[in-house]
Amino acid sequence: MSKTLSLPKRPQSAADQPKWEATRSSRPAPSGQSTARQAQPPRSPRPQGQMPAAARPPRPAARPDSRDASEPVRLNKRLSDLGLCSRREGDEWIERGWVLVNGRVAQMGQQVTALDQIEVAPQATAQQGARVTILLHKPIGYVSGLPEDGHQSAAVLVQPRTRWKEDRVPRRFEAGHTRGLAPAGRLDIDSTGLLILTQDGRVAKALIGEDSEVEKEYLVRVHWAPNGPKGVGVVMQDPQAVFPPERLALLRHGLSLDGQPLRPAQVEWQNPDQLRFVLKEGKKRQIRRMCEQVGLHVVGLKRIRIGRVVLGNLPLGEWRFLGENERF
Repeated sequence: MSKTLSLPKRPQSAADQPKWEATRSSRPAPSGQSTARQAQPPRSPRPQGQMPAAARPPRPAARPDSRDASEPVRLNKRLSDLGLCSRREGDEWIERGWVLVNGRVAQMGQQVTALDQIEVAPQATAQQGARVTILLHKPIGYVSGLPEDGHQSAAVLVQPRTRWKEDRVPRRFEAGHTRGLAPAGRLDIDSTGLLILTQDGRVAKALIGEDSEVEKEYLVRVHWAPNGPKGVGVVMQDPQAVFPPERLALLRHGLSLDGQPLRPAQVEWQNPDQLRFVLKEGKKRQIRRMCEQVGLHVVGLKRIRIGRVVLGNLPLGEWRFLGENERF
């Protein structure tokens, strides 16, 4: 018989966190395409007489696209659509004079079409290479973003002493790696598991942008609570035995949140008291609210995969860098 998971008071130590099991293989299928750019190894000394990168002409960023060629868009959106950077990062590049349109220095707010030739200076690429993406095993009791209601941000856990000793990325931790870290897909305060923190707007767009197709996988412990968690009829052990199959079908497709229909999801029983969810979207407290609609009460939630990147053996409260060859 399965053990009932009771959530401890937050925040917690590693020993206090709920235990999770994955009785089936959690190997992910390829989904999405990573846009992460890692820092390149130091180059060999420049041959005598060769111009430094800052002095060389900027490299072409993209060829013109004949689709919707006459439709003007803001330059920062065009840079984002081309996968070169986020809109915010694009504005920074434009402000610094690192973007040329048809050979001329671009202006903030400039409109362009797909026929315009856009070039990006080498300094922009170098800046991106210095930005990091971090994988953190978030404990319960920390918020994903800025501190709120007296709770610390999970980003405070990113420090030299909490770096996973088995992190194989040959990158030295620097104080600057904690500046501008933003969550790419939040976990609420009562949830644990894989949290991506990144300085790279391309990573954020790939994971949580409107067009993202990247899967997020969760293990979810539930009680059957058709009248609410404090109502009559609560089943804490083996809720699978009493959960109507037609409601499982609703979890997979047919529910709405905030007046908007949800995208189809993969949902199946992992064991008698634990469900496995695979989603391609991430509305606020989505899984908890989905479960409420079908009479389930979530008592534990853990994210174990984002795209092709898995939580694996990363210890609770520790972090590692995204590897150069890892792709979401």
